[in-house]
Amino acid sequence: MNIAILGSGGWGTALGVLLYSNRHKVTLWEYDREYAHTLDEFRENFYFLPKVKIPKGIQITNNLEEAAKDKDIIVISTPTQYIRSVITEIRDLSFINSVILSVSKGIENHTLMTVSQIFLDVFKKIKKSDIVVLSGPSHAEEVAKKIPTAVVAAGYDIKHAERVQKAFSNRYFRAYRSSDVPGVELGGALKNVIAIAAGIADGAGFGDNTKAAIMTRGIREITRLGMQMGAHESTFMGLSGIGDLIVTCMSKHSRNRFVGQEIGGGKKLKQVLSEMKMVAEGVATTESTHELSKKIGLELPIIEQVYKVLFHGKNPHDATEKLMTRGLKEEK
Repeated sequence: MNIAILGSGGWGTALGVLLYSNRHKVTLWEYDREYAHTLDEFRENFYFLPKVKIPKGIQITNNLEEAAKDKDIIVISTPTQYIRSVITEIRDLSFINSVILSVSKGIENHTLMTVSQIFLDVFKKIKKSDIVVLSGPSHAEEVAKKIPTAVVAAGYDIKHAERVQKAFSNRYFRAYRSSDVPGVELGGALKNVIAIAAGIADGAGFGDNTKAAIMTRGIREITRLGMQMGAHESTFMGLSGIGDLIVTCMSKHSRNRFVGQEIGGGKKLKQVLSEMKMVAEGVATTESTHELSKKIGLELPIIEQVYKVLFHGKNPHDATEKLMTRGLKEEK
């Protein structure tokens, strides 16, 4: 197939290499003209995925319309908060017979939209059935090294989900399919917030007991919100739910866990973000989820305390005590 990847961060680059190895024609779009030339010349993503060779057969361009036009699959791998501005530039293109695939994990600030909802809001010439989302426990660094990985592709039209499933799958990368688009999207987005909480616990010097509690109660918060948004409960017990949560809370590659760890160790959010090259999607998603929970009247204790630590400077120990001394309840 002829596939475009819009966004040449670590994940976009890793997926480009994967798809090229699966014998697809791949075009990789980089928004910065100078860095696009660097990628094309040196065939290595020094900033976001160093030491991984980008095959010469992958076309690298700074021309967005050229990248997106007449493609079978258009992979959106731009950070969520920038997706709207990027795709607005190509909103008038015809996407007949194209699958619009999201591999980004977040909730847009202010609009409180998931990525698929942003697509429908901006692209006036696509149908809901054209959209597929891909998510699961899948660090770019490991996929680039061909470490066995499993993800899930969800689509409103299961045939399009299967199309994506077949395009991506090989001997080290396995895609399952699903029809639960909201569940797969929200699992991928919200686990980043819980990973920040796990990182805060690490930085503050808490132990494995604490992290286990955060992850277990965190998946319940994710599930409750997801079901309110029309997702299926069982999805959150799968790869895009508990699977992605485990890897993001535990891994050395996790940007969101790293942000939490730095803050738990005493740094301020502004300082941590200024020292990072990559985007930690969970920071913005924490703010969006806080607003969303207020809008629909849903109590999310862990996510609420993460919000207060990140954006109001609450002491992590005080936030933990607040969680531990809540009214006693039955586990459901």
